[in-house]
Amino acid sequence: MDVIRAKTAGFCMGVGLALQKLDTALEQPCEGRTCTLGPIIHNPQVLADYEARGSSAPRILPSSMPGTGSSSVPTASPGRWKKPSAPPAPTWWTPPAPRSSGPSWPSNAPPATARSSCSSGRPTTPRCAASSPYAHGPAHVFGSRDELTALHVDPGQAYVLASQTTQDRSVFEQLEQELRDRLPRLTVLATICDATRERQEEARSIAARVDVMVVVGGRQSGNTRRLADLAAQSGISTYHIEQAEELRAEDFAGKTRVGLTAGASTPRKLIDATQHWLEQLPE
Repeated sequence: MDVIRAKTAGFCMGVGLALQKLDTALEQPCEGRTCTLGPIIHNPQVLADYEARGSSAPRILPSSMPGTGSSSVPTASPGRWKKPSAPPAPTWWTPPAPRSSGPSWPSNAPPATARSSCSSGRPTTPRCAASSPYAHGPAHVFGSRDELTALHVDPGQAYVLASQTTQDRSVFEQLEQELRDRLPRLTVLATICDATRERQEEARSIAARVDVMVVVGGRQSGNTRRLADLAAQSGISTYHIEQAEELRAEDFAGKTRVGLTAGASTPRKLIDATQHWLEQLPE
């Protein structure tokens, strides 16, 4: 089987740096366990590897905790992490001030009218839950055109539109245009990260040249699910898997070329194993 593998598949820079910091922390002498605020990465295999490292492995807090995730820290009420009795009940810590570089709220933006667009359509999605409090006022989270249309917005007010960093850029641009038609005083923050954009563009390009597509990554990973959705939109069979063992040879019968990509939280070894499995299939 001929395999076309995406050059952008695998860890993005942010994930790589986060895991590097965790590895460094685990190498330091520690009386207890190293903890992360929510799963540091949306990949169960990677999380399992860290857990298997024994007493120094990170203790992953429940993903249902509001605002958790590798890049999602909510605004805080004053407080500190304290040694729990039972059950654990951490209080939020105050995050550092935003960096001066990169997208930020414009100085003239009305603080009470920020609007966030999240692909999941759920306000409890980690990045959305973490970002919304920074609006310092009412914030609407929506994930579809229908939800956007249902929002009651005042054309006489100023609004800010932002997106989850892993949102589909083309969809976001369509929603932006619809809002501009309704809101003359709309400020748009281009918050979709470059890594997401590059992966999505390459996934579309590969899907147009193959018979079937395989996307490797955690099922809880929003950017991985988005890649699978984009590939499927091209009209070809698309399989979102976490590891090669989930694939079945019969699904590739009569196919000659397969596209392979992966989310930003997928380790190279899982992508390599999937590519090797696909290359063993007869043409």
